[in-house]
Amino acid sequence: MCGIIGILGERDVAPLLIEGLRRLEYRGYDSAGIATLDDGRISRLRAQGKLVNLATRQQKQPLSGKAGIGHTRWATHGAPTEDNAHPHATERVAVVHNGIIENYAALKEELEQHQCRFETDTDTEVIVHLVDHYLRQGHAPAQAAHEALGRLEGAFSLALVFAGEDDLMIGARQGTPLAVGYGDGEMYLASDSYALAPLTRKICFLEDGDRVHINRTGAVIYSNDNQVVSRPVRVTAQSGAVTGKGAYRHFMLKEIHEQPAVIGDTLNSFINPATGRIHMPDDIIAALEKAPRLTMVACGTAFYACHVAKYWFEQIARLPCEIDVASEFRYREAPLPEDGVALFVSQSGETLDTLEALRYCKGENQTVLSIVNTIESTIERESDFILHTLAGPEIGVASTKAFTTQLTTLACLVLALAARTGKIDAAQEAAMADALRHLPAESAAILNRDEKMIAAMARELAESRDMLYFGRGSLYPIALEGALKLKEVSYIHAEGYAAGEMKHGPIALIDDQVPVVVIAPGKDPLFEKAASNIQETVARGGKILLISDEEGTSKLEKFASWTIRLGDVHPFVMPVLYTLPVQLLAYYVAVAKGTDVDQPRNLAKSVTVE
Repeated sequence: MCGIIGILGERDVAPLLIEGLRRLEYRGYDSAGIATLDDGRISRLRAQGKLVNLATRQQKQPLSGKAGIGHTRWATHGAPTEDNAHPHATERVAVVHNGIIENYAALKEELEQHQCRFETDTDTEVIVHLVDHYLRQGHAPAQAAHEALGRLEGAFSLALVFAGEDDLMIGARQGTPLAVGYGDGEMYLASDSYALAPLTRKICFLEDGDRVHINRTGAVIYSNDNQVVSRPVRVTAQSGAVTGKGAYRHFMLKEIHEQPAVIGDTLNSFINPATGRIHMPDDIIAALEKAPRLTMVACGTAFYACHVAKYWFEQIARLPCEIDVASEFRYREAPLPEDGVALFVSQSGETLDTLEALRYCKGENQTVLSIVNTIESTIERESDFILHTLAGPEIGVASTKAFTTQLTTLACLVLALAARTGKIDAAQEAAMADALRHLPAESAAILNRDEKMIAAMARELAESRDMLYFGRGSLYPIALEGALKLKEVSYIHAEGYAAGEMKHGPIALIDDQVPVVVIAPGKDPLFEKAASNIQETVARGGKILLISDEEGTSKLEKFASWTIRLGDVHPFVMPVLYTLPVQLLAYYVAVAKGTDVDQPRNLAKSVTVE
């Protein structure tokens, strides 16, 4: 969600601020703005909509100044209008803010009694008026910021600049990420180190409760009780290279086509080249061996990866599992077992609900293992053990390659555990490892063979108002993910169900206007049950889009209006491969409808507020 960047530089910073915001576009936003200090005065430019609108204004009305802050906003309090866009400012101070100020209403009422005039609907405006209030009382900028920050409740990160203070910027982190960048005669703040990658590789990640005062020679970090604290400065591995779409129309399509390569990269990080077996760190396997139960927690698409892994862990490794969405988990106050392991999956490593669930589990003395794609994230830093997916930067808001590399990582973890504990024999291990090694080639074959056909189907389906997705076993979560992808990028209402639940409600929705996507490989142990569901659907006038293999299509193609035929693969890897056609279907339906595929309305890539 919202992106923050701040620069104390040696040159005009406005173009650098906009470039930094461009690198944060993937997080999702609906307005953007920058503010600079020019001859001690605060100047602002803001624009509703895409960053190009702000960049165009900057070209026509260039802002000067060697200090400034910038922001991409994802609306929470107040509509996505230019007036509500950040930075918010008075004559004395400007702020950019990510998060939610939970007590903003009480603070606003108090400030209005001091003749503060509010011009927006945002909670953020309370911050700037509160700091300004203390400045008008005669406090120096640092003290005014300290007093104001002490009164804010909620999860937030922010950056402040002050009129007449060309060599001062103040940042704060409480619950949502903020990093300090160290340059040569320049200093930076950002909500994501990726935004700073072209400027510096020396990064300090703030911790919750930290406040930082920066000038062009360095930074001083304070705890929330105003004591100086030390945080490590590290050289980040983030690349400064700009990620482009290349020859692809959208990032989402590019990232779908990157899956054979990144699945291969992820596999290679876990395959022992000497033996061909899957290798996992011994301490991770030891913790799982000891655990009476595995608790898996995530949000959105990452939760569906956990859902698939539940089938794998229980069926193959015989480890009892519980899964839950992060936004609900900690509020259940779930009792957790002694020696339990809690596994968290997150593309960004910054999802606040997932992070808070992790902290709950640490408080319950669980061993914390996390799977993340973004290096040096907060979730990584707070975990006992970490496994990286090697998907590379994922810019499209709808997750594609991050999901399949999460599945790949989880599959490797399950296989290593099952082999270590003797839950599978050598022949089974070899067959499953071989199936994993063939994933890159199999996924490339699907993309090369089926894409044009799926694009043609999508043009027919684009007029639908509703769609249903059915799957069974480990493919049930893929039905859920397929429906989610369609909703995210095409705005068609879609629901995923375990096919066996069809007669418990969804069957009432079936008619000739509601296409039904059925994921039913012939080699799946539950194929015959899925075949029965298909015939029940057709008997009620439903139109079937069948996704199956050679065996399954030979038996069921006659019932289907559309058919996607995949190759024969080991059941263990079916969830990974059957994800690809549902991704392509969602993408091409969205293209046919003309939606904003890479930045769907109302969605953010990294949800850093509750």
